[in-house]
Amino acid sequence: MTNNTTIRGSGGRRPLLAPWRREALRTTLWVVPTGMVAAAVLLFAITYGLDRAVADGRMSLPGWAIAGEADASRQVLIGIAAAVITVAGVMFSITILALQLASQQFGPRMLRNFIRDVGTQVSLGAFVGTFVYSVLTLGSVAHGSAAFVPHLSVTVALVLTLGDLGVLIYFIHHVATSIQVTSVISGIARDFRSTLQSLQDEAARMLPSDRDPDDEARQLSARLEEASGLVRARTAGFLQSVGHEQLVRIAASSRATIQLLHRPGHFVAEGQPLARVWPVDAAQVVADTLDRSHIVGSSRTLTQDLGFAVDQLVEVAIRAISPAVNDPFTALNCIDWLGDCLCRAGRGPLPNGLYRDPEGVVRLVDRTITFDGLVRKASDKIRQSARGMPAVLIRQLENLAKVAVALGDGRERGILGHEAEMILRASEESVPEPADRRDVLVAYEALETLLGGILDPPPVASA
Repeated sequence: MTNNTTIRGSGGRRPLLAPWRREALRTTLWVVPTGMVAAAVLLFAITYGLDRAVADGRMSLPGWAIAGEADASRQVLIGIAAAVITVAGVMFSITILALQLASQQFGPRMLRNFIRDVGTQVSLGAFVGTFVYSVLTLGSVAHGSAAFVPHLSVTVALVLTLGDLGVLIYFIHHVATSIQVTSVISGIARDFRSTLQSLQDEAARMLPSDRDPDDEARQLSARLEEASGLVRARTAGFLQSVGHEQLVRIAASSRATIQLLHRPGHFVAEGQPLARVWPVDAAQVVADTLDRSHIVGSSRTLTQDLGFAVDQLVEVAIRAISPAVNDPFTALNCIDWLGDCLCRAGRGPLPNGLYRDPEGVVRLVDRTITFDGLVRKASDKIRQSARGMPAVLIRQLENLAKVAVALGDGRERGILGHEAEMILRASEESVPEPADRRDVLVAYEALETLLGGILDPPPVASA
């Protein structure tokens, strides 16, 4: 008989975790430009101080500085400021247009990838920073005495303008390449590798144990279900990040064990169970920490959510093979990168969800995504949408063969055979041309042979 005590998390403002803070700062269009504007103000303070030193006779004007009258300097600075702010407005317009095109072509969930692009942020910051620097320099000329002209500052303003010309050329090239579908797809796969590496590094820091992690997790779950305090979510949204180390510390200090019921990427409804805590007496203390260590937001992020990258690639593939777009080559490209992601996930260990304190005692049991789950995410929706499209089905089977080679003789290979059988059935049910069905069958038999123990599949004609 269960004895679940419900404890609600405390109120108050949640402190942002380090990974989430980096993601939040990166996914904005104002942080980097603001920092570059601050750097421009600092640069002006330095050059203005040097100009004052030159005017007071404490130092001589360098030979590379441009000398001129105050009126000429004002005209130059006015021209620079007007031109730079005009170009900055054009760059903002191009950025918004690129975001609109990305939303229509790749889906609204791709917008975060474009907003967090560092090249775009730096380009915008360079022009805004030059504008601010020019305005500050212009003010120093206008309010200075008739004999004072900030020659060094004017010279630096001209140098910044020449640098902005290079930035403009880079920005145009960068936007033209970043909206290409191949760049978008490879960028998503790169984010997958980064998140996977972060999770694998965290798993490597876990204390090893001789016990079977699956058996240990089942025993702990059974104990938590019998008598535990139930912590409920205070806010609704997508779980973006979990502070594992913080939870382990508070659980160890309270001699408690925590079982998380949701992993990053899940949608958490307000008032729904978020975690179980044993013993019940420690539930309130853990609830306070849990409320601060769980980052919940309006959208999914790649901070700890491997499945989000896979879902993005699948979304692009499904859009490509929809009747409105009818672009199977983009879908094939997505399937290739999905195969690469699965190969990387299969070669390295994924977190088993058990987090221990320094004494080796399991203090936190987390829900983690499994390799089987990633394979299903990468295959099922595309297979369902690609019925009647033998080229896509064949490429799916070929990628499963690549994943099988990466796995070797591991037990995870069973999911590959199951997915291949469903792809073959979809071909038999939806492909009308017998020759096309035979091509799918050849790819299936090659994978079946590989799963039977041969590590080098026979060559298959690519669709």
